[in-house]
Amino acid sequence: MSDLKASRIALIHALEDSVAPIRAAFARHWPEAKTADLLDASLSVDLAAAGSLDAAMIQRFLTLGRYAARGSGTHDTQAILFTCSAFGPAIEAVKADQNLPVMRPNEAAFAEALAIGPRIALVVTFAPSLPALTQELQHMAAAQGLTIKITPVLAHGALDALKAGDGDGHDAAVLDACAKIGPQDVVLLGQFSLARAAMRLRPQLTCPVITTPDSAVLALRRLLALS
Repeated sequence: MSDLKASRIALIHALEDSVAPIRAAFARHWPEAKTADLLDASLSVDLAAAGSLDAAMIQRFLTLGRYAARGSGTHDTQAILFTCSAFGPAIEAVKADQNLPVMRPNEAAFAEALAIGPRIALVVTFAPSLPALTQELQHMAAAQGLTIKITPVLAHGALDALKAGDGDGHDAAVLDACAKIGPQDVVLLGQFSLARAAMRLRPQLTCPVITTPDSAVLALRRLLALS
């Protein structure tokens, strides 16, 4: 079994807003882990401008993955966690390119949601994430022989508010977007930057609310404990 206290986890971000939530999740669930952050904020900007992933974007992800996997020279990287939710195929390319665990930002949270029930509200603030995450969740359900009903929720204006330093405005936009989603088995906050809204959202709902950073950290800890 791995020494969890010595585990070095490389975190690759496409949004600055994802850094604080994943650090907070590690502090809550795995404070002994050593984390290393790589941030390329141009990835989300370029994806939004292009409208879809292309070969050049995938190559950029391969480069980031190879750099992260090398570690620091004195500490080997045990796993790579991507925190950017709109780049599924590019992250899959990194998985195929590496021989250490590489985790998509949402796969642990998706697994939790599928275990709870078929009616899943999928909440995002970055519009390009919605079709990619919907497809990823559907594929995971199909692989398990499950039929699910996804309610897509885009919290308009929330990400702009967050980038402007208005955290309360971000959270209010998320609550407003979720106010009329109807009966659900689970609400899944599909971006790391959304985790901050969970505390205010949970009292407004009668179903569980899943956050991606907490699910990812717990899943990585379990995975490395078994390796």
